[in-house]
Amino acid sequence: MKITVSGGRGFIGSHLVAALQEAGHAVSVLSRTANNSGNVPTFVWDPGAGLPPAESLAGADAVINLAGEPVAHRWTDEVKKKIRDSRVLGTRHLVEGMGQAAVKVLVSASATGYYGDRGEEELTEQSARGDSFLSGVCEEWEAAADGAAKLGIRVVKLRTGMVLGAGGGALARLVTAFKTKMGGKLGSGTQWMPWIHMADLTGIFRFAAEGEISGVLNGTAPNAVRNDAFTDALGEALGEPTKISIPEFALKMMFGEMSEVMLASQHVIPENTLASGYQFQFSEVGAAVRSALGVSK
Repeated sequence: MKITVSGGRGFIGSHLVAALQEAGHAVSVLSRTANNSGNVPTFVWDPGAGLPPAESLAGADAVINLAGEPVAHRWTDEVKKKIRDSRVLGTRHLVEGMGQAAVKVLVSASATGYYGDRGEEELTEQSARGDSFLSGVCEEWEAAADGAAKLGIRVVKLRTGMVLGAGGGALARLVTAFKTKMGGKLGSGTQWMPWIHMADLTGIFRFAAEGEISGVLNGTAPNAVRNDAFTDALGEALGEPTKISIPEFALKMMFGEMSEVMLASQHVIPENTLASGYQFQFSEVGAAVRSALGVSK
């Protein structure tokens, strides 16, 4: 297949592009900055500004949409606007561009932020959205992707949890905290924490692009864990103690409204993903953390 990946130079995107190429697909990338290093054609695109270049979609069988401003920093009104517009307007622009090409499949990222803070409730792809800022963004983001279905394009929306992979993301920040003796559970540590290994996330994106499924998939491992259990697994893999905890009030002082993401409890189950036939490589968090860190038992 010929596949265009928006946001293909980011943390997830770079891993996904490599996985798609390894599987024999021809891949091109949409990115905010020009970078034609290696053998991956790159087309410059600002998601919020307008349609992607027509040549970036010409001949593409599938588009995988990862574009979006990072959320892991303190939110201001301006930052929140960028988070929303980069996803919602960006996806609308992408879909409009796809309507002028012959693309057959759109696999669009979303996030478990869709569910908000839900305590002990088990959450599947059929669960209602939450009432947080990110819940609203995710709902609009997915609705923008659904616009492609009106053009006869098969649409898959993948709600991802925290991604465990080498070279970046939340795991890299947590490792830094542990190595400076500042690693520990967040708040009470009892909140459920959806996670997924990078190999499975890229595997699900590929599975969705190549197959015949449509609709919502949870991009999370089958076995969600509580924050304190994840913290213990990371501390054990690093050989670092996990005695401290970061109080809820401290997180709110440091990160403001964004701290809600760190403290939210989401017991997410990938019901549709498992039913689709996808076989997870990593279902146990300890093995996933060690693999992402390159640490043997």
